[in-house]
Amino acid sequence: MKESLLDFAAEIVQAQASVGPMSTRQIRFSLIETFSALQRMQMTKERGLFLDGSAARKATAKGTLSGNKEPRESIKNDNIVCLECRSEMRQLTAKHLTSHDLTPREYKQKWGFSLKQPLSAKSLTEARSKAAKKRGLPTNLAKLLEQRRQKKVEAATASDIPVEKKQGKPTIKRRPKARKTA
Repeated sequence: MKESLLDFAAEIVQAQASVGPMSTRQIRFSLIETFSALQRMQMTKERGLFLDGSAARKATAKGTLSGNKEPRESIKNDNIVCLECRSEMRQLTAKHLTSHDLTPREYKQKWGFSLKQPLSAKSLTEARSKAAKKRGLPTNLAKLLEQRRQKKVEAATASDIPVEKKQGKPTIKRRPKARKTA
């Protein structure tokens, strides 16, 4: 059935392209969006739901259209499943999520992921982590943060601004700004 959906989506996009000029990028995005919409319509029909826009969005948000009960199960060792269109890939890119009219932040909020959760396969995340450690990123980052703290302390002592310590981190105490009155 997916082949016929893809064929149908291709016919729709071909008809759109014949009406007016479209760049290859526009054709690609249009094909992705059309195919995703057809998939959602098919899943909605299979579940016996109506295509009332608000009802379909509510059902998708509640997870009734997704096969997973727990969104975190979509992140596997070798791939990640897009909970919008059920396609499997190594990483959910911002470019892919635009086909669903979502940003990575909106996708994470919609499906209940932590905002710090990478939208990539576990193996890919681990490989990136190892590569960063091999390049010395954690130690270099710690050195950079320490240098910034030292500069703040030096700037504060040079300008006679009192410095407070909060949880071991020096911060500069500033006066509140005056409010504008009309």
